[in-house]
Amino acid sequence: MVNDQLQKFMFNAAPVRGEIVLLQNTWQEVLTRRKYPAPIRAVLGEMMAAAALLSANLKFDGALVMQIMGDGPVRMLVVECNSDLTLRATAKFDGTIDADATLASLVNGKGRGRCAITLDPHEKKPGQQPYQGVVPLNDDHGNPLSSIADVLEQYMRDSEQLETRMWLAADDAKAAGMLLQKLPGDGGIVPHPGEHDADTWDRVCHLGSTLTQDELLHADAETLMKRLFWQENLRRFEPARARFRCSCSREKVGRMLRMLGHEEVEGILEERGHVEIHCEFCNQRYEFDPVDAAQLFLAGPLSETMNPGSGRTH
Repeated sequence: MVNDQLQKFMFNAAPVRGEIVLLQNTWQEVLTRRKYPAPIRAVLGEMMAAAALLSANLKFDGALVMQIMGDGPVRMLVVECNSDLTLRATAKFDGTIDADATLASLVNGKGRGRCAITLDPHEKKPGQQPYQGVVPLNDDHGNPLSSIADVLEQYMRDSEQLETRMWLAADDAKAAGMLLQKLPGDGGIVPHPGEHDADTWDRVCHLGSTLTQDELLHADAETLMKRLFWQENLRRFEPARARFRCSCSREKVGRMLRMLGHEEVEGILEERGHVEIHCEFCNQRYEFDPVDAAQLFLAGPLSETMNPGSGRTH
């Protein structure tokens, strides 16, 4: 079984598409960098699988960033997935997390939690801003949504006007998910227009609802498609490989410090003797001593190798 891949497929009888993703090494790269309590691991892993599923059809070279901003002990959960299926993820939380904490208690304790999805092209036209959609973590009646799948199904319905069903699972070893989506119009691959199957969407969603979390985590995409849709006429696409990658660098940290300003950086140096920055995603540590900091504010481009004797990446 090949780990860390996303499999796309299409139902030939109707405009319905599907995807299955399994992340093992990618998910382990996240977990080895930071220690998260079990409830946070479950939510963050499901978000990571979901981000891969939603980013698989990006029509540009760029990133999909999924953020949940909470008003509970978890302040923020962030997953970034690029169009080449490189992913990274992080979570910020305060205090002790109960072992039986739910999504609502983690991030939506007072009903003010939000989910934001940002589509950010790497190369933007002049004046172009990233697109962002934001939805509450509550249903139309104000009740807290109970799962990441519920949140994202609502997001796709309200922000993208696309009927979407999603099944997600994560444990200490893997993160996985399956997506079914009803495309507008005749987006499917219909061999003969007269054979269009109007019931396909309801039928395949019902079949998807029989999928268990254990199956998601322990079966490969081919097995799941055979198990669920053996009577359907499917078109399979070439699987895409996923992997962990963090885009942080010493150069980017240096630019951030320059934006912070010379006076602010000098104040930190006077207090601590150096400036130390940790990447929230990969836990990489970047340290700038007074010589490094002085070079930041010299004219010219920032070099990755400035003052190699004292400018360190740990």
